[in-house]
Amino acid sequence: MTDIQERPAGFDGPLSSALVGTRRFFTRGTVSEDRRTLSLEGGRSGDSFYRDRWSHDKVVRSTHGVNCTGSCSWKVYVKDGIITWEAQQTDYPSTGGDRPEYEPRGCPRGAAFSWYTYSPTRVRYPYVRGTLLQMYREARQHYGDPVVAWASIVQDEEKSRVYKSARGKGGLVRSTWEEAVEMIAAAHVYTVKRFGPDRIAGFSPIPAMSQVSYVSGARFNELIGAPMLSFYDWYADLPNASPQMWGDQTDVPESGDWWDAAYLIMWGSNVPLTRTPDAHWMTEARYRGQKVIAVAPDYAENVKFADEWVAPAPGTDAALAMGMGHVVLKEFFVDRQTDYFADYTKRFTDLPYLIALDPVDGAEGVFRPGKFVVAGDLEGHPEAGSENAMWKPAVLDANTDDVAIPQGSIGHRFGPEGEGRWNLDLGDIDPVLSLYGDTGESVELELPRFDLGSKVVHERRGVPVRRVGDRLVTTVLDIMLA
Repeated sequence: MTDIQERPAGFDGPLSSALVGTRRFFTRGTVSEDRRTLSLEGGRSGDSFYRDRWSHDKVVRSTHGVNCTGSCSWKVYVKDGIITWEAQQTDYPSTGGDRPEYEPRGCPRGAAFSWYTYSPTRVRYPYVRGTLLQMYREARQHYGDPVVAWASIVQDEEKSRVYKSARGKGGLVRSTWEEAVEMIAAAHVYTVKRFGPDRIAGFSPIPAMSQVSYVSGARFNELIGAPMLSFYDWYADLPNASPQMWGDQTDVPESGDWWDAAYLIMWGSNVPLTRTPDAHWMTEARYRGQKVIAVAPDYAENVKFADEWVAPAPGTDAALAMGMGHVVLKEFFVDRQTDYFADYTKRFTDLPYLIALDPVDGAEGVFRPGKFVVAGDLEGHPEAGSENAMWKPAVLDANTDDVAIPQGSIGHRFGPEGEGRWNLDLGDIDPVLSLYGDTGESVELELPRFDLGSKVVHERRGVPVRRVGDRLVTTVLDIMLA
């Protein structure tokens, strides 16, 4: 049973206290009674603080993966197992003579990381909302069983209201690892038992921060049958068409490609601050005549590098982005066709892929967007019986006027049958972007609106369709235009 008695301030136990206390026998300085300060007085003896700061007996390679995906390579200088200082690695492969080098990669936060590591304010123990912890300890003592104790809290409306309303107000108190793990386990068991494993939304650190933590967390959720959320669900910046179509998560240009751009929009990222190792590409590309636009409601650090500053009112950037998208769709697809945009969207976006339409109950002739049409849906198609057929989305080929399965989709990625077919290659396929004018047939599509108050309102729009087997289908572009 969890010990609910008050614990005195200090270290975890006498052993930790003794180990830390031995430091006073190996220094010429004076150690305070509480073992928290070391001081040297008189002459130049105080200089040893500075000299010892730079002493080391070996250099190791590392990076700073905590809450950062930069993965910069650093030389970490170590003395007796303790980090003494850090410096940027300078052995990145060269990019050649026609563009800037990647190095030096790093930022002031990385250079000072050892101070975070050994800071007295570093969180080394689990903390729990005080209100919830008190409730749990009382329930644990009363019921004995951790799962029953947790149930007594979350099934009580008043208790749930009290501890949930305390969120965001501080009040975290130190617990033990055993107690914190017990609470988490009890919450998982209770949720699985009462509601099922699919009611647990799992999340773990991003792979770039810690592969071990990410894999262990992901595997745990898979084993208990819980959905594993992507870390992009937290950031809300995943271009979901990429993994859905091709199995690649954010297979998009990286910072080195900024050098090749003639027009760069910085939006949603204060590059010099949040992407410090990459910022030099943006500043250097300006010497090539690149035009830089900054979209930010405040005068952020990156704004001073911009040729133009777009300052939307806070909360309106989504509307601005949708307005820009509307202009692009109208001027380069609807009003006139442009070869560049058509070629790019056919090869590198999901706009030509087919979507099945599902009938709306009680509304004859009205449909809603369904799922992507995949090879497994196409009876008699050569790819219908292929490996991972339900993961191979389909397009309409303008050359054959028939449904085709492009190479390089997500279904080609995970099995021996797809070996050598990973690359996105349309071959002789010419995907049709819009079914407008194809058969002359159209239907009403019911689409949700979320901007008219607290309730979802559905609005109907017409879309061109074609019949594929027993399905009515349209393209992603047609739905977007609707």
